[in-house]
Amino acid sequence: MITSDFKKKMTDSWFSYLQSQICKEFEYLEKNKIKFVKRNWKKNKINEGGGTSFLLSNGKIFDKVGVNKSTVSGIFPKKFRSKILGAGKKGKYWATGISVVAHMKNPKIPAIHFNTRFIVTSKEWFGGGMDVTPSFKDLKEKKMIHDDLRSICNQNKKSYKKYKKWCDEYFYLPHRKEARGIGGIFFDYETKNWIENFKFVRELGLTFIEISKKIIKRKEKLKWTKLDKEKQLLKRGRYVEFNLLYDRGTKFGLNSGGNIDSILMSLPPEAKWK
Repeated sequence: MITSDFKKKMTDSWFSYLQSQICKEFEYLEKNKIKFVKRNWKKNKINEGGGTSFLLSNGKIFDKVGVNKSTVSGIFPKKFRSKILGAGKKGKYWATGISVVAHMKNPKIPAIHFNTRFIVTSKEWFGGGMDVTPSFKDLKEKKMIHDDLRSICNQNKKSYKKYKKWCDEYFYLPHRKEARGIGGIFFDYETKNWIENFKFVRELGLTFIEISKKIIKRKEKLKWTKLDKEKQLLKRGRYVEFNLLYDRGTKFGLNSGGNIDSILMSLPPEAKWK
């Protein structure tokens, strides 16, 4: 039988490894001319963990990209416990995960988001996914992304159709009556068969790297105009609205005593509203 401590150790180690790989690959895309800045943080209470944030800003490819990994524990606020699987009356939890948000310099290259996590309360489960938010329509790119995500789901006997639908429903701005982007996959509360789920989470992390590289290399040399940048900044405004109003990760971080700067890492360096 696999113990809970073993699961915690393995997931924590994997997310640290994946964080280092993503930073390495993204620095390579910048031709190693600009590096991530590392910052460690700890929760206010002793022995409740913390995290590591890597931030790269004002590159030739990335306007801003954050790669955050955290491993934390503690007690959820009473008002938040009913919203978390297995939190119960005690509200005790342990969680580890990685989150990546990349906002691009070139408006023709879409923003990319990825996260995976493992959470333990009286229950234990995996969640996460990846999605893409372009400022300009590109049906060929959309097909490429979804083909790759469908493939990784099929290889791991996961329902791409279910995860895609969940993503489309999750990354939606009801007050705007519009989707945030072109979707991807999203999943949560995967409680059964830890070994298979952990395998899927690992492979999804590596797939995220490959999809990101394909997207960027395909468009990094495209020319753009001030009007293109204006459209990108307006689209970023929608990104901000979703993350501050609806995003579960933002709410989880704020209610679990996370680091504010890391939680708000997803926000772009610049955005506009009409």
